[in-house]
Amino acid sequence: MRRILLSALKILVSAALLYLSLRKVDLHDLASRIQLGSLGWLALAIAITFLQIFLGVLRWREIGVECGAPLQTSQAMRFNVIGTFFNQTLPSSIGGDAVRLWLVARNGAGWRAATYSIFVDRAVGLIALAVVIGATLPWSYRLISDFHGWTALLLLDLAALCAGFGFLLIGVLPWPWLKRWWGTHHIHACAVIANRVLFSRAHGLKVAVLSVLIHVMAVVIAWCVVQSIAAPVTFGEIFQLLPPVMLITMMPISIAGWGVREATMGLAFGYAGLAANEGVNISLLFGAVSFVVGVFGGLVWILSPEKAAKGSEPIEAPVSQ
Repeated sequence: MRRILLSALKILVSAALLYLSLRKVDLHDLASRIQLGSLGWLALAIAITFLQIFLGVLRWREIGVECGAPLQTSQAMRFNVIGTFFNQTLPSSIGGDAVRLWLVARNGAGWRAATYSIFVDRAVGLIALAVVIGATLPWSYRLISDFHGWTALLLLDLAALCAGFGFLLIGVLPWPWLKRWWGTHHIHACAVIANRVLFSRAHGLKVAVLSVLIHVMAVVIAWCVVQSIAAPVTFGEIFQLLPPVMLITMMPISIAGWGVREATMGLAFGYAGLAANEGVNISLLFGAVSFVVGVFGGLVWILSPEKAAKGSEPIEAPVSQ
């Protein structure tokens, strides 16, 4: 019952924020701006989304090796694409992670190794996103003249940086109770793995570059959307405004980020002195691109051997590695 109530609450959050955001948008005008040439830009955005997923696969493979959950590239790509479908259908922008975890554990890695690989992958992505936002703050200060908007952006990034680097710090603290206490045992183990991944010669540079590129690809996807409707927004403005929006969208309070992304994008554009309705337009089409990729992921899931075996074969994976 609690799970049903939480899902219902997230649906209400998405619906309410979408309603408030769409009040700023003329959907007829938006539709009229999508011409034949727009479809080419949107197709390019979809293609780049698949490239972004592949970059995520390469990073996940590097992390999986350290977690004891090695994956083949084709296998990890299939799992990630399936995850995009469940990101669109489960009540969270990270709902696909639970499905990826299940798929990895079911394929023999074990629940602990699978969970660690997903958690560390997400943590590394969060740290990279916070670093990207921090790197653009000097330019954002010139773009966002509103004091409240600038302060909110600064506090948001500081919170993300503190959470990310605080997590890494847990992995190097010499306190024995961090390894033994049930409340920190698994977090400490994940933090140790994250430090080993990020600061090793074998994985560090590759994981760092891939992590930054993944977020840059999100900006490029949004830029393709901007071009598809000829919105009066520059690439630099999108680069400064989208990462904070994506950081907020990661909060599991809506369905696939819908509503939260649109409301935050409109607010960010307003603080930057841009048309808030254009921010919502871009966000809607950005979400539509993700939805199309998610539909493809749904087809992959329907045809997958894991789906065919569900319910007829038990999951026999070791509890730990």
